[in-house]
Amino acid sequence: LSESSSFLKGVMLGSIFCALITMLGHIRIGHGNRTHHHEHHHLQAPNKEDILKISEAERMELSKSFQVYCIVLVKPKDVSLWAAVKETWTKHCDKAEFFSSENVKVFESINVETNDMWLMMRKAYKYAFDKYRDQYNWFFLARPTTFAVIENLKYFLLKKDPSQPFYLGHAVKSGDLEYVSVDGGIVLSIESMKRLNSLLNVPEKCPEQGGMIWKISEDKQLAVCLKYAGVFAENAEDANGKDVFNTKSVGLFIKEAMTNHPNQVVEGCCSDTAVTFNGLTPNQMHVMMYGVYRLRAFGHMFNDALVFLPPNGSEND
Repeated sequence: LSESSSFLKGVMLGSIFCALITMLGHIRIGHGNRTHHHEHHHLQAPNKEDILKISEAERMELSKSFQVYCIVLVKPKDVSLWAAVKETWTKHCDKAEFFSSENVKVFESINVETNDMWLMMRKAYKYAFDKYRDQYNWFFLARPTTFAVIENLKYFLLKKDPSQPFYLGHAVKSGDLEYVSVDGGIVLSIESMKRLNSLLNVPEKCPEQGGMIWKISEDKQLAVCLKYAGVFAENAEDANGKDVFNTKSVGLFIKEAMTNHPNQVVEGCCSDTAVTFNGLTPNQMHVMMYGVYRLRAFGHMFNDALVFLPPNGSEND
């Protein structure tokens, strides 16, 4: 009995030690590889005055040349959301492709043949980089519950250099690890895509499986890989410091603002140049599309300094 008790204690202590090592490994991995000081955690959108300094010819060229490739990760159970996303905001991407866990006859998609979200994300990024590295400089990944205003994304990225390693969205801190929440959408520059692609076949730095005991989420695993490559999470904000990538729906933000800021519901809610909202139903996707792109106040002119023309096929504007 005494020997059995000692054995069980040893097993329990060993398991606890193993779990701690796994957790610390995820939290601190890549920490020692930081080769330069991380100078910009909070990134802000340009203001109108900055845009007006650009010549009209340059603004026209920017509006035509600025392109974003969109990745949407889906599963067969998401078919109604899949349809809504396909019919709404993805038409404003310069190219949008759906990556599915298995073949689905009703919608065109790229079958990555796995149900694991981290493996789906890895395969989608590798496919996008291998096929489109020479065509697109910005890559936006989202869930099927996310609604994105692509023109606002382009505006936010306008003065960002894609040859620099950008990894941005709604940044969250978990222990020593900062990551961009996939709920709000993830943006990678082409330089970050290059660095990530170089590590996908290096299991010591970017493993396919997240942990020995507890599996960490796909967005945290992406941050672990990028941290090894010297790429760090950036929180995207407007000129007033409000988040532009949101992990909740606009309806939920309004409810919270009515409770927390009853006299300033609009000001307390969301950014005027928000890029994403999450947690939407298919019907809410269409309502958002109506509010963002179709509803207009007659006689009111919007004097935007820059215009992003939607690609051919986005006839639902």
